[in-house]
Amino acid sequence: MIPMHAEITQVVNETPSARTFFFDSSLGHIPGQYVMVWIRGVDEIPMSLSYPNAITVQKMGEATTALFKLGKGDSFGIRGPFGNGFSLEGNSILLIAGGVGAAPLGSLAEKAKSNNIKVKTILGAKSAEELLFKKRFDNAGDLMITTEDGSLEYHGLATELVDEEDLAKYDAIYSCGPEKMMFKVLNIAEGFDISSRVQFSLQRYVKCGLGLCGTCCIDPSGLRICRDGPVFRGDQLIGTEFGQYMRDASGKRVKL
Repeated sequence: MIPMHAEITQVVNETPSARTFFFDSSLGHIPGQYVMVWIRGVDEIPMSLSYPNAITVQKMGEATTALFKLGKGDSFGIRGPFGNGFSLEGNSILLIAGGVGAAPLGSLAEKAKSNNIKVKTILGAKSAEELLFKKRFDNAGDLMITTEDGSLEYHGLATELVDEEDLAKYDAIYSCGPEKMMFKVLNIAEGFDISSRVQFSLQRYVKCGLGLCGTCCIDPSGLRICRDGPVFRGDQLIGTEFGQYMRDASGKRVKL
């Protein structure tokens, strides 16, 4: 796609740490695909689309801090959509979302519902006020909520609820969130011998988005997050760096 100028039409404060930036163009995309967002004068970073015309951002570093200073009428640059999104399969699916990882799964839940697929979501966050897109998931099907501080529903981690599920009864499972959480989900799925049914959305340091620079390659397979991902099946990740480490901008390993 040709790089485009995106003007912000609305900013929604979703949680104390996350905002959704709606812009003036609607992008045809598969849930799970991402765009490269250029915050002028600061940096260009990959962001999953949370709606066809929006990104949902958690303030974490220099680029997202600069993005949070923008409002309606301001603009940023966009390239994309890029990458491999989620593949909807079967008649009954489970979504496992942690924190801002709920962003790409919200669109997936709505697409599944529109295709008459039965949806169940396990939605986790540090606290009730940090839960993202609760209403979207609730409207799409069954919803189970877990909060680390116990402020709403189950007191604990999302993976603790996953541990209580019979994963074999689902045609497909989708997960996005902290990598340690997703790694635990993969371990549970391996116990059911269904790792190929689980699709994970990974985050790595992406520079070009075109598969040229190799910055986002996964050890030792060489699979590129930007082109071969960011969505991978569990059996593709067994025996890789997944859940162990990632690389920073200089290529140095950073332990998870």
